[in-house]
Amino acid sequence: MDSFAFILHPLDPKADVARKYPNLARLLPVRAIHFLSLYWPPLVLSHIRSIRSAATGREVEGWLLACPLTARRMLEVPPRVAYRKIIQTGRLAERLGARILGLGAYTSVVGDGGLTVARALQIPVTTGDSYTAALSVQALLEAAGQVGMMPERATVAVVGATGAIGGACARLLAPRAGRLLLVGRRADALEAMRAELSAGASGPVEAATDIAAIRSADLVLSATSAGRPIIFPEHLKPGTVVCDVARPRDVSMRVHREREDVLVVDGGLAQTPGGVGLGFDYGLPPGLTFGCMAETITLALEGRFEDYTVGKELDVSRVREIQEMAARHGFRPAPLHCLDRPLPPERIRTVAAYRQQMM
Repeated sequence: MDSFAFILHPLDPKADVARKYPNLARLLPVRAIHFLSLYWPPLVLSHIRSIRSAATGREVEGWLLACPLTARRMLEVPPRVAYRKIIQTGRLAERLGARILGLGAYTSVVGDGGLTVARALQIPVTTGDSYTAALSVQALLEAAGQVGMMPERATVAVVGATGAIGGACARLLAPRAGRLLLVGRRADALEAMRAELSAGASGPVEAATDIAAIRSADLVLSATSAGRPIIFPEHLKPGTVVCDVARPRDVSMRVHREREDVLVVDGGLAQTPGGVGLGFDYGLPPGLTFGCMAETITLALEGRFEDYTVGKELDVSRVREIQEMAARHGFRPAPLHCLDRPLPPERIRTVAAYRQQMM
């Protein structure tokens, strides 16, 4: 049976460590968890005995592995230190017999987007960013439709537009948006993307380095690697729909508490074939997984053992290809979720009512 491995790492130090070591998480302060994460060895979180393709009946097995570095440590240490821990975890995957390795969360963000890791290992690597981008755009457009919004008549903002996922999402949305707003930190990279996308866009394409610019947006997709909230209540106008792809999240909890006139949905979530579980509680409801993990499993089911999504610039043709492959094998976009829980219908109705009042 062919196999895969996928790397997770702690995003919320207390909550995530408690999933594996509940007593240790109770005893250690967060500062100690960050410190010790640099020295803790990689470990197996679960062995997934079988996932079956809905199309071919092919079965694969897999392992969820933990790279111990917390998100904060992943960003603080020099890239070579983070690479060393990720590669160490990848070599554990090789010893287990995995034929492809997926990089989750910040293990795909650090440095060059998996290129260095792929060169160091004997098995192929994917970041899973292609399917994450496809799912995130689907979630944004689905949420827009549910509140009665047409993207062709809307201003669509992509925050983190020069990153791997943000860039792919911007390219997918450019032909659909009434106006596209690209938001990022580097003015030169934003301008290059603005010029690139203007040729095939359905409306004007603009760029901004100030997050406050999203106040003009009706739809916002945010996919940064900031590692902390960057979108606050004052940044959003009434009736806005936001798709938050980032982990840790880009949207402040204050938005959820203070802005009942704003709809926030999770990006990058997929339903597994047949609702199969993956053997470890990583915070999602049963039967759901992250797009990056779903991409890794899809490639194993397809027998595509190659470096599929690596680097900082995604090929949109591959985004569409993995979307089709995943659907064939039984993956589906998850129903709309917020904070990893099903989105209450009354929340959708409330935001739709605000939009009606504004028209």
